[in-house]
Amino acid sequence: MHKKNIYPMTFKPVFKDYVWGGRNLAAKLGRQIPDGVIAESWEIAGHADGDTIIENGTLVGQRLSEALAKLGVDLIGTSCQWAQERNQFPLLIKLLDAQNNLSVQVHPNDEYALQHEENSLGKTEMWVALHAEKDAKIILGVKKGATPDKFKKAIVEGKLEAFLHEIPVRTGDHICVPAGSLHAIMGGLVIAEIQQNSNITYRVYDWNRLGADGKPRALHIDQSMDVINFDQIEPKLHKPRLISEQDTIKRQMLCQNQYFSVERFEFAPNATFAGNCDGSTFEIWGPISGQATISSEHNEVALSGVKFALLPAALGSFSVKTDAAATTMLRVYVDSDTL
Repeated sequence: MHKKNIYPMTFKPVFKDYVWGGRNLAAKLGRQIPDGVIAESWEIAGHADGDTIIENGTLVGQRLSEALAKLGVDLIGTSCQWAQERNQFPLLIKLLDAQNNLSVQVHPNDEYALQHEENSLGKTEMWVALHAEKDAKIILGVKKGATPDKFKKAIVEGKLEAFLHEIPVRTGDHICVPAGSLHAIMGGLVIAEIQQNSNITYRVYDWNRLGADGKPRALHIDQSMDVINFDQIEPKLHKPRLISEQDTIKRQMLCQNQYFSVERFEFAPNATFAGNCDGSTFEIWGPISGQATISSEHNEVALSGVKFALLPAALGSFSVKTDAAATTMLRVYVDSDTL
């Protein structure tokens, strides 16, 4: 390991222009984005469909997948040894602009994906609402009375709305979405998404709309029926779990599962958090309001405007410092105790 290559890394995003996107990553978050419709910004990604490029430090210009090949467990940690064996970064961090409704969809779990999707992994994810219009909502789970037979019939007939469970969403809410969850992000939301490094989506229902080519977008009815969790009946949003609260820092757990843990830190102005990457897991930090500087032995990065940094597992001690404004940050890592 060359310590000069172990430092907080930032990345150039990869943009996706899906039909439901808009311009809100610029209008609401102040991000620099290309012209036209932008639906997703892949912020930290090492996937065949999007491999972000390091924009700072000694590895500048290299893709995340190249950094993983070079650094191995020094980048991702001993908790993610399985990912090193697969030559795949464990997680994918996105920003989404749902100017319009996304399709109703479902993602498979690992077991199903490994069997049916060419040895890919499944997709458990979570969302944090960075901006929500007044009547914003999501779809999560099914309504009472939904059975597989009734549900499939409604898909075929184009009348699925009666079986979809809606939940109002406000700015700051978070939503945990395990694999198998029927779900949709609806129009009027800007979302930060943390997910397994998978791009497998089964489209269940697309509101009977046409794609950019003037034709209905394909549905994946058989695969969807295989993996939808029909026992997820009218769920509610999870509440944050308080970890600690001090004069300058409030720390909460938002979502914790075998794939990732996501915490929210609320910093007072001019606050400092001392952390340590001890080799077990990488960490990802990003402000969702305010700004902060992350410093380590060999580098420091200033973050603002919903910008994420990847801290390698072998980084050692680091500090997160806020400036004169209150700052809220997300912290993402892999907890070996949940594996």
